[in-house]
Amino acid sequence: MGFARTCSVALVGVEGIVVEVQADLEPGVAAFTLVGLPDKSLIESRDRVRAAVVNSGVDWPQKKLTVGLSPASVPKSGSGFDLAVACAVLAAAERIDPRQIADLMMIGELGLDGRVRPVRGVLPAVMAAAEAGYRQAVVAERTAAEASLVPDVAVLGVRSLRQLIAVLSGEPVPEESESPDPGRPDALLAGLALPGAAGTGTGRGSDRAEPPPDLADVAGQRTARLALEVAAAGGHHLYLKGPPGAGKTILAERLPGLLPPLTRRESLEATAVHSIAGTLPPGKPLIDGAPYCAPHHSATMQSLVGGGHGLPRPGAVSLAHHGVLFLDEAPEFSGRVLDALRQPLESGHVVVARSAGVVRLPARFLLLMAANPCPCGRHSQLAAGCECPPANIRRYQARLSGPLMDRMDLRVQVEPVTRSELTSGAGEENSAAVAGRVRLARERSEARLAGTPWRINSEVPGHELRTRWQAAPDALWEAERDMERGMLTARGLDRVLRVAWTIADLAGHDRPSSQDVSQALQLRTGVERGAVPARGAR
Repeated sequence: MGFARTCSVALVGVEGIVVEVQADLEPGVAAFTLVGLPDKSLIESRDRVRAAVVNSGVDWPQKKLTVGLSPASVPKSGSGFDLAVACAVLAAAERIDPRQIADLMMIGELGLDGRVRPVRGVLPAVMAAAEAGYRQAVVAERTAAEASLVPDVAVLGVRSLRQLIAVLSGEPVPEESESPDPGRPDALLAGLALPGAAGTGTGRGSDRAEPPPDLADVAGQRTARLALEVAAAGGHHLYLKGPPGAGKTILAERLPGLLPPLTRRESLEATAVHSIAGTLPPGKPLIDGAPYCAPHHSATMQSLVGGGHGLPRPGAVSLAHHGVLFLDEAPEFSGRVLDALRQPLESGHVVVARSAGVVRLPARFLLLMAANPCPCGRHSQLAAGCECPPANIRRYQARLSGPLMDRMDLRVQVEPVTRSELTSGAGEENSAAVAGRVRLARERSEARLAGTPWRINSEVPGHELRTRWQAAPDALWEAERDMERGMLTARGLDRVLRVAWTIADLAGHDRPSSQDVSQALQLRTGVERGAVPARGAR
């Protein structure tokens, strides 16, 4: 009788659970049994592993073979267990030393020819292994760079099962070509991306192969540009409303370029989500810039907040984690889909419950919505010829519910650009200059919030701002008056105070003044409270 064990990782959402892969060989009729709550793709591992072992030049044990995946109560899915199953079987057959694999973490799919194919979710899997105390991991060579992002873990990237057997047995490592058919697309990379992932609208802020859009391309729009700067500096949600062609979309596309680079922790969290979703940019294992996700207005509930068959998969809110989620033509989205954003906007995560289990997915994003004033987009424009009946206009505008709009910190009316602004050729401020001010403002807020769980103003609870970090005396009288008149809710007052702190950080003030609060009120309600400062005046 032979017995051996090694380890792999089962992913539940973006969290990994260490799974012990055990192989037991006993005398009897040759059979291969796989137990431990495997799904369909994992059950098929029996045929893949047998063919890979034989085609690697190793005899398959002709005995009764049982492979167990423990803990048995955790659902296991995917083909990433193939490598661990094959090594456990070979160790039980004494082809390799069982002690060599007992403390190894193995993640990879096996082709029938014995090649090790990459799988999605390697980064969160290795992170889970590191937290469990494992310090050695074996993965496909194509995902070795991604796995190496986890500190204190030695990563071995292999191209084939033959190479791994040679390493574990102390034999000369055979050479393996990178691709069996040079000059053609590498089929191994197909396992790293989901079909259609390139069309999800993700990656604008994470893939730096192309230069990001520059704010200097936007003509005019002084108030909207200020709102973008405030949103980037404090992480505040932004709503842009205006007629078609006013510049709402090009403004939104330039917001990621104003955000500072992600910290190491934020980069790992964002990369883990994109690794599982199959949207990592080719050749770039680490996302270091703010992700940008812009789903189409026909997006379903599952595609936006997460879901799918079996255990839920990350949706657009998770793909935009630590980045920007842009909903263009927001009233065209389903009302149920939009209202599903209310919980992650407050908590920074989304909890999706399905019959297969409950998954908690990260979703701390900056929401930017854009909308037309009516179905035709010409309402309230002089000589525009809007023919929408009043009932249709009210119905269209009511698609954005009050509770959702109450969570939007900034609400800006984007007016059409004038002929003089469009043709003057005057140089507008570029993204680098605005991003510099955003970075300084974030440094001020981080210094003030040092020693707390929060890093930016939008994360600070209102109670803390009212008691621990108070505004200047009598600075809130105008906001309190609006609340008494019913123009602001209690949540709205807290959000105005957060925006006021961001405006104060941009201006270099020690705490918000009455002018900072008035400007925050103007950016939230759209009611003129005073002149908006000129560009660059801080």
